Parts: sequence; C-alpha cells; structure tokens
Amino acid sequence: MTFNEFILANEVTIRLSFFFGVFAIMAIWEVIAPRRALTVSKTIRWANNLGLVFFNSFILRLLFPAAAVGVAAFAETHGWGLLNYYSLPGFLAVILAIIAMDFIIYLQHVMVHAVPLLWRIHRVHHADLDYDVTTGSRFHTIEIILSMLIKFATIIVLGAPVVAVVIFEVVLNALAMFNHGNVGLPKSLDTFLRWFVVTPDMHRVHHSVEDDETNSNFGFNLTWWDRLFGTYRDQPRGGQLGFTIGINKYRDVKQTNWILGMMLLPFKGKVSEYAINTRNWNSQKNTED
Repeated sequence: MTFNEFILANEVTIRLSFFFGVFAIMAIWEVIAPRRALTVSKTIRWANNLGLVFFNSFILRLLFPAAAVGVAAFAETHGWGLLNYYSLPGFLAVILAIIAMDFIIYLQHVMVHAVPLLWRIHRVHHADLDYDVTTGSRFHTIEIILSMLIKFATIIVLGAPVVAVVIFEVVLNALAMFNHGNVGLPKSLDTFLRWFVVTPDMHRVHHSVEDDETNSNFGFNLTWWDRLFGTYRDQPRGGQLGFTIGINKYRDVKQTNWILGMMLLPFKGKVSEYAINTRNWNSQKNTED
C-alpha cells in the first residue's frame, strides 16, 4: 500500500481523531479557565450548535462522498493543477499547497462578509450570543456546501497533494476550535503566537457586534493575511471582557441558538448594503441587517 493509499483509506479516522481530541482539550480548558462568562445556557448552545455540525456532516457525506482528499487524488492521477504540472520536491509542494489553501480561506471569509447575499448566510456563524469551541464549527448548511465547492476548485487548480489536503483539513479544524475557544493565553505568549497563528483573543474581536471590529481578523490559521491586507485589529475597543458578541439585530435565543432559528436566519430581513467597512455600529445603526 502506498502512502497516498494509506491516507485515502484512513482519512476519516485521522480527521475525526484530531477533531474529537482537540475538541475535548478545548472543552476541558473552557471549564477550568473560561475567558468570559457565558450569557446563554451551555446545554442549549452545545446541543444546537453540535446538532447543526452533525447535520452538516451528514449532508456533505451525502452530496460529496469523495470529499476533498478524493478530489486531490483524482487531480493527481490526471495530472491536473499547477503543482502537478511543475516538478517540485514533495515537501515544498505540500507547504505551498497548505499556504495557498489558507490564503483562499482568508479570501473566502472576506467575500462572505463583503457580498450582502453571502453575509446573510454567514451571519449564522456570527449570531451565536456566546463564543466557545462549538462556535468554530457552526455554519449554515448552504455555506458549508459553498465552502466545499470552493475547496474542490482550489484543490484542482493547485493540484494540491493528498497529504497536503489532509494536513490542511486537520489543522484548519484544530485551529478553528482553538481560536474560537472561550479561553485566554498569557499576554506574552498571545503576542508571540499572533505572528504565526490566530489566537482566541485575536479572533474573538471578529465576533464583535461592531461593524469595524467584525470586519477585521478574518484569518483562521495564519495571521499573515490580515497583517498584509490591513484587516488586522489588536483588541476590541471595549476590551476582551467588555465588548458584546453576536449581531445587534439578532439577540433572541430562539433565532440565534436553536437549529430551526439558525436555518431560517439567512431568510430574515431584507438584503441591505452591508459590506466590508470600518464603520462603528453605533454611528450607523441601520447598516447591519
């Protein structure tokens, strides 16, 4: 059995092992040393957030049984993509693919904030009234499907190696749970890590009700893109313990933290001109819908 065949045969086991392992670590950490006090029942939030996660996983397996790693294997077999066209050392191809895929994730995240129709779907992620390890995985089913299609296209264009796709999937899930954790790091460690990876205090700013804070810190893995494109923000103006999480117009628990409310949220209200901006929500209260 070749290395690629081993990865393909065990891809689900590898991903799930890391997912549940990191999830358990973050969940225990949040209990031992929570960064912020929760405002909604943890039982309600976890049951509905994780319920949405498992529903989305079922839909993805139903629609895309091959998954991203299968697309990578198919592209490699047929010689599709830039990295399959040029002869590069294996380790270099893996590193370039991971960095490129992370950049696409950053651009995708900016896009779902900038395009009003896509923001309506993405706001399911932001409507959570609290912020913890389960927030990192709660997305509307439509967004999950769109993300998978973008990932497939990226893998085909890049010709990303199978091992790079598996590593990226594992790292993306692990860091999404880490940086959405209701935890904090010592200031010196947080400052150091921010030069490389997104920390909880860094990404928490992105979940502020303020437009200018929400439209910052888009990265999930590497922090380089936010720094390079001017979307990096060090701290919320209210401080880590003083700012409000969520979306101002959606504060009803049944809308924000129950599965039915989350699934219907993209269809609530009118399509507004909400887009990437640096406005303070309090200065233009009618811009967020």
